[in-house]
Amino acid sequence: MGLEHILNARSVAVVGASKVPTKRGFQTIRTLLDEGYEGAIYPVNPKEKSIMGLPCYPTVPDIPREVDVALVATPARTVPSVLADCGKRGIKGAVILATGFGETGSAGKALEKEVLQAAAAHQIRLIGPNTSGMINLKSSLNLVGLKDAPKGDIALLSQSGNMALTLITEAKLQSRKGFTYYVGVGNETDIRFHEYLAFFQNDPDTRAILMYVEGMREGRKFLQQAYRTTQTKPIVLLKSGRSSTGKRSAGSHTGALAGMSEVAKGAFERAGIVVIENSDELFPAAETLSSLPPVKNSQIAILADGGGHATIAADTLTDLGVQIPELEEKTQQKLRAILPGGAAVRNPVDVAGGTDDNPDVFADCAKLILADPHVGGLLLVGLFGGYGIRFAESLSLIEEDAAHQMGKMVKKYKKPIVVHSLYNSEKPHSLDLLRYYGVPVYGSLDVACKCMGVLAQYGRYLKSYHAVTNFVFNWRTKAKPEGQQLFERAYAEGRGALLETEAKHLFKLHGAPVACDVLVHSAEEAVQAAANIDGPVALKIVSPDILHKSDANGVKLHLTNQKHVRQAYAAIIKSAKAYKADAQITGVLVSPMVAKGIEVIIGTKIDDQFGPVIMYGLGGVLVEIIKDVVFRVLPITRRTAQKMIGETKSHPILDGVRGEKPYDKKALVNMLMACSEIIEAYPEIQELDLNPVIVHHEGLSIVDARIILKPKAAQA
Repeated sequence: MGLEHILNARSVAVVGASKVPTKRGFQTIRTLLDEGYEGAIYPVNPKEKSIMGLPCYPTVPDIPREVDVALVATPARTVPSVLADCGKRGIKGAVILATGFGETGSAGKALEKEVLQAAAAHQIRLIGPNTSGMINLKSSLNLVGLKDAPKGDIALLSQSGNMALTLITEAKLQSRKGFTYYVGVGNETDIRFHEYLAFFQNDPDTRAILMYVEGMREGRKFLQQAYRTTQTKPIVLLKSGRSSTGKRSAGSHTGALAGMSEVAKGAFERAGIVVIENSDELFPAAETLSSLPPVKNSQIAILADGGGHATIAADTLTDLGVQIPELEEKTQQKLRAILPGGAAVRNPVDVAGGTDDNPDVFADCAKLILADPHVGGLLLVGLFGGYGIRFAESLSLIEEDAAHQMGKMVKKYKKPIVVHSLYNSEKPHSLDLLRYYGVPVYGSLDVACKCMGVLAQYGRYLKSYHAVTNFVFNWRTKAKPEGQQLFERAYAEGRGALLETEAKHLFKLHGAPVACDVLVHSAEEAVQAAANIDGPVALKIVSPDILHKSDANGVKLHLTNQKHVRQAYAAIIKSAKAYKADAQITGVLVSPMVAKGIEVIIGTKIDDQFGPVIMYGLGGVLVEIIKDVVFRVLPITRRTAQKMIGETKSHPILDGVRGEKPYDKKALVNMLMACSEIIEAYPEIQELDLNPVIVHHEGLSIVDARIILKPKAAQA
């Protein structure tokens, strides 16, 4: 069932209606009446006959007409029975304000489950519980009781009522922008984040979606929907819970799967979402993306009336991945013709006092710069808006004229302009005129740069090829019959993991390079196998009961003769039995010693919010200390695999140092793709670990492979 009947409700029952001004059951009715909601309002309270001139009903079934949505402002323990009453009345949507559910512990989780069951029994969709409510600003359907929220074209989703209040207040005081809807998502018990995205994607009045997220119950479905939504509408997101303390705080508030995992930021950005890490940049980013066209070529020009601000802006934009191109020579010549001799015209452009007595020169410069084919957008920094304050009042009218001109340039050139002004807090009319044309103005240079940066980021995303980055698994499509038999045998034998021999064979089936290992069952077999291998060998225990071989002293390396092989075999068997007396020993693996190279680690796991993910990074004994690893949600593309390698701090090592030949990055990309293919082919896999993989100048070697299985009932 869709969300239309809730978010665009034409009639409301307020369950828990009140005459007490501090109660939500009073505030909601008061706001609905004051703001001119044209739908029907039905207060419900068995103790009252009327509230604010509206007839009050003892119970929901007593309401004589159809109702679209119920605002439930009663204690948590009453909610299941209220929902049953709503079902009798035929209400298909409810907004549950109460706290005391999954966010409070086991008893609350049980009550939340009861609420969900009651809703499902009557096909009622739920917002919340633990929500501040929802507002449809287009129809004045205000179930929050917050007055004078500004109307505009941004949809707001938040799991914090205070964050929503902050953003709405910021919009009202510092912007001309406002909102189409606000939804307090709460515990996400029923309606999930991805369902709201789908609704807002199809809403003709919404141009951008602004989100504050603490936890997400169905992360992969959210990514799949976000991938579709961001093709046409930008999403700006701040996710809390990056620190351990933040995770605890978020968890106690929502009861959902909280915390910014290592995976989340990369996953969100891969879906086209603009991720914000500083709360003071959240609304400005949404304001900018809802107002301006994205930067198409990631190249920005800076126009300043001072070298200091220009230099800082250039540094900040560069850190944000934005290029500052040199302007064409003919553009520079035209700028020189209208600016003083000391002006800098290459980019950044510093007017060098050329606007002190005529701020209209800013508009002349902006026109020339935006016409330059190298430029995708313009950042104006410095005193604009304050010339009438700083120098002469007569300059204010000239600034206003310049503002009109620059505001029109955005539409003409289809390129964005963002303005930083030292005089933003003074609120001169010229800056308000810029906002009238959709040009955002900020008093913080960092925020202005960030806003230009997100326009470039979103532009890069729209321009990039991402048709296969849809976060959808085509389970088993590339499974091999022989590979499937490995899992069936493991389950039949009651094992929770593949043996190393089986894991390596699985990789071989999927085209990965695997050494010619030999499984032996006696010292003599080990000696014979070693004799058939050129160079030193390694021996490793193979047991379904010993996954961490080193912990059991089950690995012997650099064995060069028969005596050493026999001794190693005996020592490994003895150590394995000492480690776990009842361990089932399948045998001992004889492998050639791998040539030197760069040790890396590749692994997969099941992330709580996003499902199967892959990790890549520097391997060996330093992996836990350096933690030079990156994560991606599976499945991945070759381009994603290449980016993963390039994002590690250690990646320059692969290019060779001090005259050394480069290492085989192509083979490494192939290995990452093989892991992605295997996870998609066999949903039985819970965890995959290749540590280390040795990357050579040509090719690579899988030294150790471990695959943990899901319980059979938990397969995808």
